[in-house]
Amino acid sequence: MTERETARLIAWSNELRQAHGRLREALKVVRASGAESGPQSPGRDLLLHCRGFCTALDQHHRGEDRALFPAIEAAHPELAPVLRTLSEDHAMIDVLLTALSAAMDHGRAPADLDRHLDGIGAIMENHFAFEERQLLRVLETLALDADPHDVLGSL
Repeated sequence: MTERETARLIAWSNELRQAHGRLREALKVVRASGAESGPQSPGRDLLLHCRGFCTALDQHHRGEDRALFPAIEAAHPELAPVLRTLSEDHAMIDVLLTALSAAMDHGRAPADLDRHLDGIGAIMENHFAFEERQLLRVLETLALDADPHDVLGSL
């Protein structure tokens, strides 16, 4: 294996860590924009950042389900139960993102949106921690020829 091939293989673990880091930072930006809104109505920045965060997190999970997880399962069939659990997490987070979007559409107060963000943040952190514990070592040797932005999202 050439040095370039080794670098690309190891880069998948780095790409996942970086994607998770960007999503964590995006959630912080959403929370900060909510703190700047008035107590009764969400500010424009909060709504904009919420929509961007929701879209980015959704794209990240869809890419994993579509490209990353099938590649991992093909190379490591013993990880199928872990991948199923992660995909179930994606579905649960999607429900929470949909509820947040509905709350925004109905003009809920920033405090209500904060409660939605608390739930999303808690599940997202647990999900990311589990995913990293289970998959980072596998990603260091995964041969997947794909654009990281297509697989892990582009925030």
